[in-house]
Amino acid sequence: MLTCDAYQVGGPGETESNYVCKSIVSGGHRMAESENTAKKSPSESVTKKIRRTFSMTKIRNHEVPAADGTTSNTSPVSPDTQKSPTTDVLSWKNLRKSFRRQSKELKELFKSKPEQGATTSTVMEKEKTKDIYNIPPSPLSVMGISGLIETAALKEAYLNILSLEKEIKCEQEALGKEASSPKLGHKEKDLNLLYNNLKDKVINIVRQSCVQPSCNKELLEQVAGIIQDKEKREGDVEGVGEWRGVWRAAIQQGVKETLGKIPLYSYEQNVSCVGERLELLGKKIVELLEMVKAEILNLYPQRFQVFETYASSCHEFVGENLKVLLGKVTELQDYNDMLDFVIKRYHSEMILGSPSLQPEMKEQTSLTLSDDLLGQIKNSYCDCLQKTLPDSLDSVLNAEQEEVWKKKATPKTTKEGTYISEIDTNICEMIKKYSDNSAKFDENLEKMAICKCMEILKHFPKRFEEAFSKQSRSLLGSDLLDCCLWAGYHISYINSFSSLKEHVEGYKKTCPGKVEEFVKELDGLIDHLRQALLEQFKVEIEPYLGGLMTKNWLNTDTDFNELVNRIDTYSGYKKSMKHPSAQAFANDVHYHVAKGYIAEMLGNKYSCKGKKNEEAAEKINMQWTELNKLFREMGSTLDWLFSLGGHISKIIEQEHEKDIKNVLTPLVENYPDISKKQLSAILYFRDSGLLKFERSPAIQSFNELKRRIDNGKTENTGKHTFFSDIK
Repeated sequence: MLTCDAYQVGGPGETESNYVCKSIVSGGHRMAESENTAKKSPSESVTKKIRRTFSMTKIRNHEVPAADGTTSNTSPVSPDTQKSPTTDVLSWKNLRKSFRRQSKELKELFKSKPEQGATTSTVMEKEKTKDIYNIPPSPLSVMGISGLIETAALKEAYLNILSLEKEIKCEQEALGKEASSPKLGHKEKDLNLLYNNLKDKVINIVRQSCVQPSCNKELLEQVAGIIQDKEKREGDVEGVGEWRGVWRAAIQQGVKETLGKIPLYSYEQNVSCVGERLELLGKKIVELLEMVKAEILNLYPQRFQVFETYASSCHEFVGENLKVLLGKVTELQDYNDMLDFVIKRYHSEMILGSPSLQPEMKEQTSLTLSDDLLGQIKNSYCDCLQKTLPDSLDSVLNAEQEEVWKKKATPKTTKEGTYISEIDTNICEMIKKYSDNSAKFDENLEKMAICKCMEILKHFPKRFEEAFSKQSRSLLGSDLLDCCLWAGYHISYINSFSSLKEHVEGYKKTCPGKVEEFVKELDGLIDHLRQALLEQFKVEIEPYLGGLMTKNWLNTDTDFNELVNRIDTYSGYKKSMKHPSAQAFANDVHYHVAKGYIAEMLGNKYSCKGKKNEEAAEKINMQWTELNKLFREMGSTLDWLFSLGGHISKIIEQEHEKDIKNVLTPLVENYPDISKKQLSAILYFRDSGLLKFERSPAIQSFNELKRRIDNGKTENTGKHTFFSDIK
């Protein structure tokens, strides 16, 4: 090995050490200027380090073992090995020429780069059989090479590392494959250390190309050249080895640092926080990839797939951070913002589909978020909806309680006079809001959201009924206005929940099972509200029904007129009710009045004597006709009840018992569920004396009619039950 103080170059006082130092200092100065990171003159820093390196080398080369095992600082030179000054000058002139040629070739190598859009291999791939690097015959010291790496003189550092590697290989071959020495072991450790230092520097340079707006292009070109040469020497044709992995990891780290400056979640109470930060993330991704396309892409050979590497790193960052974000957000709006980013914005022209990133981005078909991640966001959205919707329904219920029930506000009416409340409107808007919001993302999410809404809403009717019943009881007192208000509330809610039912049934195709369950609960609530109204009607008419079919009834119409007034009042309620509840309510009132009226006759409270049966029959026929008129106006469809009063009045008006069998047939055929006991009660009302005759012609005729009906020999026109409901 040649030492730095062995020869003089150029003239007296100029040694090889001085010449090489000047050359390396010059190179270090140029590289330090390109990196533009040193605060003081790079040449001064490098000069000091290299002078110190060569001084140490010179000392080592002059140290010789002494007899006592110590070292000496003087190394005797044999006269035979000394050369004349002229010979030294000629040799070093040739060496300088060789060094200049090497420097020129190195400069041309790192300036070279593939043409834009070239389809051929890189420059180094073209010269597979030629070693384009002129490796120095002897490497610098470890400290010297480390100094070059530190000052970003990458190509000089790499050449010296290769020289050291070659030197180690030669020494290993000289010793033999299985032999080794401490000195060689130290060199191998130094080599590994230098390679690791070089990799760290490469990582830092590549990483900084993402973080800093303006990167050092010359350094990136050197990085590309070093990686290519290393892969060529290792036979890594596909670029899947360690060096390319280091390069990719550096890009991933740089992308992570760049995009990570935008925290996607903050615990601050800002509902739009996630949406705004995802928007900023999208813009930052576009800016970064635009910079890569404009400034970095052409610094590397095509086979490096630079744009794909940066784009996939951005995509990986997005996926990982969305998963982290998914575990932190709690508000429905946050999930909504995530879905909007993932489904609508990420692959649109706003981010990955940006025109400024084409056509390179079109080739990146693998940049799609996993179905598993999207499914997790959708499920979390629906789970949050499940927690949010009950609170929204509580707000609706509380508003009704505070603004309507406690204030005794009169129900609103439509132009047609129908009572209404806002409760169905609020719930319908709520369902539509979640349905429309999820539908803008995809059909599957819309279905999930609607099913979740129906599942939660299924429990609302019972909650409402419990709260309303508790609050409305106080209205049922002696105050007539409060009673009317109580009825008005019931009608308005019957109408509201009927409208809600109509709206919900529109989602049957989307979520048939859940809708059916909710509709069933709504039907139950509507029926309970209608039955509550009917029960109140029963309570109000009970005293007046009790006054019928008595001696006083025969002489006055007071109780019957009060009954008519109550029917007229509730007929007005029915007009304020929506179909089909109005129809059902009219039929319920009709049936209950008819049953109550006939039940009073069958109660054995009064029996006509003398000619009063004809008077009673006439009054029954007249009152029944008036009731029929009221219920026809009310809209009852129970036509089969209209003739009942006439049939009974004809039985009562008969003067002779034997004539009863002539008018008995229509009653039994139209109302076959009438019993012998009930007919006997009608006969008792006509004349109590008939019950003394066990074999009355009317009873015998009745028994015969029942047998014939049961045997199918007489037409049974009665398809409804009536008398069997009277206890």
